[in-house]
Amino acid sequence: MLLSCCSLATVFISENGNDLSYKNLFILAGQSNMAGRGYFGDDNSTNPPPLGYFDSHPQILVLDANQTWNVATEYGPDQYYLHYGIDLVRYLGVGPGMPFANWILIKDPGFGTIGLIPCAHGNTQIVQWSKGNDRGLYDQLVYRAKVALESGGKIKALLWYQGESDAETYEDATLYGSRLAKFLTDVRADLEMPDLPVLVVAMMTGVGEYKMMVRQAQMDIKLPHVVTVDAMGAEIKPYDKAHLNLAGIVEVGKRLADTFLEINGKC
Repeated sequence: MLLSCCSLATVFISENGNDLSYKNLFILAGQSNMAGRGYFGDDNSTNPPPLGYFDSHPQILVLDANQTWNVATEYGPDQYYLHYGIDLVRYLGVGPGMPFANWILIKDPGFGTIGLIPCAHGNTQIVQWSKGNDRGLYDQLVYRAKVALESGGKIKALLWYQGESDAETYEDATLYGSRLAKFLTDVRADLEMPDLPVLVVAMMTGVGEYKMMVRQAQMDIKLPHVVTVDAMGAEIKPYDKAHLNLAGIVEVGKRLADTFLEINGKC
């Protein structure tokens, strides 16, 4: 297990003497491309994005590994990656969480405070996210979501970006769709949010032989209030083929934001 079942508690912060309300909460879950494997100094983007998509903003907060709210940052002299202390499997970098949040505020400046809840772990299969799995990923996600809710906010969506690890065997690829549906149904039940919006990224990276089967299962999911966001065309790193570069990270973050705003009537 990755966590102990301690009492729910969160630390409130203020900016310029004003209390911050966490009204718009987003769960960031999945594997490495959600946790982040992008780097500012070693990127190879053919069309490098403005680094402003990763800038801190007083209205973008992150629930850290200690269940404390902080102003989110992934760029600058004191880099603090969103999934620091959460994704402990492999090397860590930047992911689509900050571009997602910054693009929402660019498109809708009056949207309000955004609270990001990082929960992703690299190199994980969907079965490891199932309820009751001894890896503890599911328990951690539900626990952190409930901690975030203690601040008085509302979870607006679960952003899910995972699947590369399930493309390595025919069995896992075949079962991916049913396993994902079960995972999302369980999360909604345990959070008592049966209509929780879910944005599933249809992946396009990875080297698994059955990548297209997993991708098709993501495209075909039929649960209500679940929308697929296609990552096809986003740039990937030329030297590992499994992870997005900075341009790809920004593109996926913006697509997630545009889709969320569209389904909420903000576009």
